[in-house]
Amino acid sequence: MTDNPHHDDGPRLGKVGLWTFALDERPAGEFREAAAEIEELGYGAVWFGEGFGRDSVSQSWLLLSATRRITVAAGIANIALRDPIAMAAAERALNEAHPGRYVLGLGGHRVTDESIQMDGYAIPSRGRAVSTMGSYLDAMDAIPLSSPAPERAPHRMLAALGPKMLDLAARRTLGSHTYFVPVEHTAQAREAMGPGALLAVEQAVVLHPDPARARELATEHVSFYRTAAPHQAASLRRLGFGEDEIEHGSDRLVDAIVAHGDAAAIEKRVRAHLDAGADHVCLQVLTDRPGEVPLPEWRELAALTSL
Repeated sequence: MTDNPHHDDGPRLGKVGLWTFALDERPAGEFREAAAEIEELGYGAVWFGEGFGRDSVSQSWLLLSATRRITVAAGIANIALRDPIAMAAAERALNEAHPGRYVLGLGGHRVTDESIQMDGYAIPSRGRAVSTMGSYLDAMDAIPLSSPAPERAPHRMLAALGPKMLDLAARRTLGSHTYFVPVEHTAQAREAMGPGALLAVEQAVVLHPDPARARELATEHVSFYRTAAPHQAASLRRLGFGEDEIEHGSDRLVDAIVAHGDAAAIEKRVRAHLDAGADHVCLQVLTDRPGEVPLPEWRELAALTSL
């Protein structure tokens, strides 16, 4: 649970967690071993995205069953891929089986006026993001589920960047899970949502002994999102980044989004987010070892869990 007194009924996230896609590509046995080690390292939560790997519900079951204490957080379950009935039923079942340990992060960022291409596959549109997300939450709440009710209310959050989605997150859920954001956005999100909302911030990091290679990895990460994700480009504009920076990139943009260097540099960025109003920071470790679980980096950064 965060130290924020407004979240006495919220999830136990701690100050620092991990965010990863790396487990998606590993066999179930290796997956379970890695999940158990993440828990033993002391991280408060493990977050994961949803793409063309394991679906969000299956990934949640695997993580929860492989661990005993750590909070498992969908960051995010994509509403364009799952009917509200299926999502509500899965949310209830996960919370019944693992009380208080599951956070359902719902994402509206793939909901636009037109279909979105994901690796060449068209994800159909469901309409405008904020109104669609509001309707999705309404539908989840209205479904007459007959399965056993969990002891606690579900922990829901929204992937929110802009002011309207942040407002919806604060009004309808525990708060916001923000992704691909600088510290300036964290301060703005805290102001927009107020002190009573939970703010969990993803922070991409590179731990590499070669500064030039570290910047290359950080630049590759930023380049993907600034060109392939219209909602992220819109967020960058609101934060004051120019069109040339968004189209071609810049050191300023890379340094704002990715913390790269040694563990001290990563700690400085985490503290900056916490000082700006974040309740929790989840670290996404970027490496030049595609397909490998970044256990060495997770072990080195585990010292930050004492913040």
